[in-house]
Amino acid sequence: MRIRKLGVVGAGTMGGAIAALAASAGVPVVLLDLPGDDDRDGPARRGLERQLAARPAAFMDPDRARLIEIGNTEDHLERLASCDWVVEAIIEQVEPKRALYARLEQVLPETTIVTSNTSGIPMHQLLEGRSERFRRRFLGTHFFNPPRYLHLLELIPTSETDPEVLAAIESFGSRILGKGTVLARDVPGFIGNRIGVYGLLQAIRLMERFDLTIDEVDALTGPLIGRPRSATFRTADLSGLDVLRHVAIELSEATGEDFSLPGWVEALVEQGRLGEKSGIGFYRREGRDIFTLDWKTGEYHPRAEFRLPAIGQIKDLPLPERLRGVLALPDKYGDFMRTLFFTTAHYTLERAPEVAYDLVAVDRALEWGFGWDAGPFRQMDMIGAEALRAGFAELGLSEPELLQKAGERGFYSREDGTLHYLDFSGTYQPVPGISGTIALSGLKDAGKVLKSSKDASLIDLGDGVVLLEFHTKMNAIGEGILRMLNAGIKLVEQEGYAGLVIGNEDPRAFSAGANLGLILMLAREGGWDELELAVRQFQRATMSLRAAPFPVVVAAHGLTLGGGAEFLLHADHVQAAAELYTGLVEVGVGLIPAGGGTKELLFRFTQELAPYVEADPFEAVRRAFMLIGMAQTSTSALEARRMGFLRPGDRITMNRDRLIADAKAAVLALAPDYVPPVPGTIRALGREGLGNLRYAVWSMREAGQISDHDVEIGNALAYVLCGGDGPPREVTEQDILDLEREAFLKLLGTRKTQERIAHMLKTGKPLRN
Repeated sequence: MRIRKLGVVGAGTMGGAIAALAASAGVPVVLLDLPGDDDRDGPARRGLERQLAARPAAFMDPDRARLIEIGNTEDHLERLASCDWVVEAIIEQVEPKRALYARLEQVLPETTIVTSNTSGIPMHQLLEGRSERFRRRFLGTHFFNPPRYLHLLELIPTSETDPEVLAAIESFGSRILGKGTVLARDVPGFIGNRIGVYGLLQAIRLMERFDLTIDEVDALTGPLIGRPRSATFRTADLSGLDVLRHVAIELSEATGEDFSLPGWVEALVEQGRLGEKSGIGFYRREGRDIFTLDWKTGEYHPRAEFRLPAIGQIKDLPLPERLRGVLALPDKYGDFMRTLFFTTAHYTLERAPEVAYDLVAVDRALEWGFGWDAGPFRQMDMIGAEALRAGFAELGLSEPELLQKAGERGFYSREDGTLHYLDFSGTYQPVPGISGTIALSGLKDAGKVLKSSKDASLIDLGDGVVLLEFHTKMNAIGEGILRMLNAGIKLVEQEGYAGLVIGNEDPRAFSAGANLGLILMLAREGGWDELELAVRQFQRATMSLRAAPFPVVVAAHGLTLGGGAEFLLHADHVQAAAELYTGLVEVGVGLIPAGGGTKELLFRFTQELAPYVEADPFEAVRRAFMLIGMAQTSTSALEARRMGFLRPGDRITMNRDRLIADAKAAVLALAPDYVPPVPGTIRALGREGLGNLRYAVWSMREAGQISDHDVEIGNALAYVLCGGDGPPREVTEQDILDLEREAFLKLLGTRKTQERIAHMLKTGKPLRN
């Protein structure tokens, strides 16, 4: 079954965002909503406009909005007949959904798949009156909001869903839309909301019981315990308090369990204080200032940073040690965290067999849908069965049957190098892999590490492909990584491997750039010979990617900045994750790119213009100057391609889990007839181009847009891009590399650049001095 076109009925928050995701992936979409009074297509049009204006952005490239055809459900329902999959995302009520399905059944061909994006209504309740044919091609597809950024897609088949239909949606959701899919049972709330919302409500109730503040609870339930920075209350604000209330009411009614919200939260909803969408909820933003709700009085006060000495002692430890440390916190904070952890763990153990087919799906649902570093069963293994039993006993809770089955072995167990999980019958089964992926942890366990240091490793990916993995903080590039790159290139050539992939599984960054701390230290100590040698080594490293007699593929994702972007720019091929935030951002710390980034953009853009005889060569210089001088960074791989960081032949992987596997495939595709590219030359513009750029810099200074030091940086960048201030001349790549290096070291020697670097290292923010 091939899905080529998507229909979405309902252009609200979720329907519009699903349409934006599909269009970003290159899939044509028909987006329908109820007819408007004056403009029949107005509701759908406004839904699309909301997605174009959404922050964070719903579209990976706004130009992809042209793939969405809008209409209304009275005049244009038949347009859905051209769609292979129709997603229903209308009001969360059973009867309107049933009425829509009755109409869809009249216009859709029997090959079209229909799914519901309901957040909690069981699928079988929606199928009353539908034919057997419709039932076989129907299931639930629950995206999490916002669909572009949250990885989870819950698939909820009924007992009548055709297995081929389920497989088609799983494949399309995973490969094309980039989702991590889990199979959920057809019960209220499915997996994510049933367990995740329970934990969130517990945190709110226990805050009242232990007399904590919202700021304190969010400090305790965020990154400290492996959860997102949005923690509890900021997450609720982002989702919408009205949405939270609706889900809570639905779960209470459908399960008979108590999911009710405290009265003061109900009051916030009645007052229209709905969170991010209304500008006020548990938090209120005024300009750059954030105010927090006092839940007792309903008033807001400046956000307070929560400090506790015991937290300072554990906050930088690995997650298992942090969890154990949090459960041992003193006074009411420890009481709160122990009660929250053990009540939520107990609920998860009791409900998991009801909502999921295996506990791996529960962990993945909470990790992918709620942003947890480790799902609940992995967390329970981190603190151990003995601690679980003691915690349950302290709260007067019984020992769940699933914990009894696990005994002391745990919910996960490694046997002969393979990770197993406890299934609900009490036996252990191999953890199911994710189709089309390569797990580096599994390769390491299998002894596939060829060479390793504290900064980087070389791993055998199989089929003749080697991976260079960074593992410094934020994968910052330093001498250790460059040494391992050199070793990797020698290994691949000498041992006859097919090629090299450079990538890693860090959820945040391919590489956030060079090691600024070391650079600043050497500059302050006057180690200029050492610094010049270091820059030369970095330049040789990036150029070695191009000169290697085998293909080098960079698997770029997340933050790919500065030196990381220079690795990307010099690879034979880039396999980029859809969420790619790349740019040459060195001017933010008072420098210019000196690892070949300035050179590469100049050569790339100049060579792109070469076939056009009448093209103005200054356009290539101007384009590179703007990208580097304004530190422009892509907000997606699609934008990176439009900006020029990715070439037309570089490919994009929608599903981050598949990135390493796709990069390996790219190496194998290039390897059979690979020949290294021939070094090129271009004609540098010299003083004519330099005069134009210097005038632009002067104009910006006159307008008060930049500082005197920005002028110095801009002029240094202009000098490199124009090949100096002489007459136009033919230059090699090495000529521009030499100018890069000289400009970098000269700027590094200034007090203001050193101040900028120090400020960035201390605060993470640029200094405009």
